Amino acid sequence: MYEPVVDDYVKWKNIEGWVYYKGNEYITIEVGVKDKPKCEYTKNEKHKKVHCLVVCQTWFWDELEYIKNRREDHFSEYKSQSGRYLDIQ
Repeated sequence: MYEPVVDDYVKWKNIEGWVYYKGNEYITIEVGVKDKPKCEYTKNEKHKKVHCLVVCQTWFWDELEYIKNRREDHFSEYKSQSGRYLDIQ
């Protein structure tokens, strides 16, 4: 059985997206991202995106189809800051 890992791209039923979180009971699959609206309440926020996530319980993991991943081991060049990979174009 496939064991999901954060940063895997998966398909499940009629959705697909990146595994955003993995716990003992469930994973979340990121199916959408958009910029937060610019207003006086969000101008100083550290996080600038809104993420749409779908919960997938452990008993459905056998229905997941692994497509690819975006983990560090696929990147060969690094930015000047330690541990930061180049932006994907």
